[in-house]
Amino acid sequence: MDDVAAPGREGVPLSGHQARSGALLDRTLENLRASAIAVDDDGLIVAVNSAAQSMLGREASELVGQDFHDLLHRDRYGHSVPRTRCRMRKALLTGDTRHGDAEWFARGDGDLVQLSWLVTPYAPGPGVTGALAMLYEPPGGVGHSDGGHSAPLTELDRLALLAETTTQLTSTLDADEALHRLAALTVPRLADWAVFDLLTERDEVRRVLVMEHKDGILVERDDLQGPMPPVPAESPMPLSRALRGAASSLAGPATYQGPPDSGIAVEQQRLFTTTGMHSAVIAPIRGLRDVLGALTLGRAQRHDAFTPADLPLLEDLTRRAGLALDNARLYQRQRKVAETMQRHLLPQLPVLPGLEMTARYVPAPDASSVGGDWYDAFALADHAHALAIGDVVGHDLDAAAGMAQVRNMLRAFAWSHPEAAPSAVVTQLDEAVMHIAEVPMVTMILARLTLGDDALWRLRWTNAGHPPPLLITHDGQTRYLDEAHGILLGTGVTRPRPDAVTVLPHQATLLLYTDGLVESPHHSIDDGLDRLRRHAASLAHRPLDSFCDLLLDLVRPSDNDDDVAMIALRTPPPVGPA
Repeated sequence: MDDVAAPGREGVPLSGHQARSGALLDRTLENLRASAIAVDDDGLIVAVNSAAQSMLGREASELVGQDFHDLLHRDRYGHSVPRTRCRMRKALLTGDTRHGDAEWFARGDGDLVQLSWLVTPYAPGPGVTGALAMLYEPPGGVGHSDGGHSAPLTELDRLALLAETTTQLTSTLDADEALHRLAALTVPRLADWAVFDLLTERDEVRRVLVMEHKDGILVERDDLQGPMPPVPAESPMPLSRALRGAASSLAGPATYQGPPDSGIAVEQQRLFTTTGMHSAVIAPIRGLRDVLGALTLGRAQRHDAFTPADLPLLEDLTRRAGLALDNARLYQRQRKVAETMQRHLLPQLPVLPGLEMTARYVPAPDASSVGGDWYDAFALADHAHALAIGDVVGHDLDAAAGMAQVRNMLRAFAWSHPEAAPSAVVTQLDEAVMHIAEVPMVTMILARLTLGDDALWRLRWTNAGHPPPLLITHDGQTRYLDEAHGILLGTGVTRPRPDAVTVLPHQATLLLYTDGLVESPHHSIDDGLDRLRRHAASLAHRPLDSFCDLLLDLVRPSDNDDDVAMIALRTPPPVGPA
């Protein structure tokens, strides 16, 4: 009787009534000679008898509390059966009496066992409803999975595989991830090996991924990956033809037994010898305009060979792979362009004697890798420098182009009037944004930094709708510089813009940042500003680079979908008496 698990949640003591009910359930199931499993309304296993434990190769502790369907029910390939297609789960949850023949279940040792089943309504305890599942041998005896043969896919199986492939490949813009996903979808469901050969933009061939199904897991074979010889123009061999865009074909060791007609044929001989593949199908991977590569699926452990009837499914799979690779390559090209723009648009910081200065830019996680956030610092005169930070609405290439326009105009206006107040420069910039720049709206801060005769740095600034700068003293006191706040640029509203001035204490840190550092869809901006203030105070003693890196890690919300720019400077310590 110890082999039967009693109902009750793990770690929760049973009442006397529950214990008696559990004992009754134990005796009831143990009196059944067939494998019996009791489940509750949610499909969770509440009790099993020793016959079920023996048949499934699992202890009671491995079964009780688990979802019956998720833990045990499989298709012929060992994959979980989709819940919407599981008649057994439907019967468990609806209280119907149903049976099924020759379905697959996962044993504790990883093997699959083929069993028939009967599900009927059952009350595991007083006031508790559920179902009883009986597992028994089908008429031909218990079946076990045999890796040497693969049952042909039904039409429903093919459609389900293609639908899953479409979902998996369209949900990533990473080419390597797409290939790994396709390998996992096809091995071992269709083959024991998956081999991907891709053409580079210079028409060079690389064997980018070789996956093997071994001991129940997928293993990447680095020793078979790497550069390949060029594609021969006239070779009739299957892989060479596929890489030129010809139709898919069957192949085997005999295909490459004769004298090789090219370097690719030599590599194919090595592949078939090393892998032990006795049958393979090879299909081109076509993009919208070009051939991108080829996919080879091979069978070594399975005894049945591929047939011409398998080629249409392979071509459907590679067609989806081609679209996924096209999208991934387009994204990578756009990303490269964006990164190049970023490197050119975000400036090198000037060196100010006695001052430390550093900056950071982090792209939006789900958009292009450059956006509308920007920073700038440049000399105005011998003892004056400008600091700026801003945000053009948007985080894509259009926003980046608009940011470049605004930043360049700001530099021109500030340089042409080096003694002008920041508010005057920003007023002139606002007029230009309305009539010249192709940007919707802009928030920004422009500051003028000067060194006084008392060896203290002074900051004069104006704020156009931007989050306020944060000043942190060396001992961790913080203050938001929320004076001189005006409206953002591009509204068409003309209002006087204020300026404010503050003295920066010795060893103080000044932080200018964009809203991506503090804004979150699920929290108020005030929460973000308070989080920034507290973390900045705790990091006041850190070196400036470490200060910025840690702020990004600790303050930027995890659900943030905007880019972040920040620029920080630290004043020097006081000069001691000579």
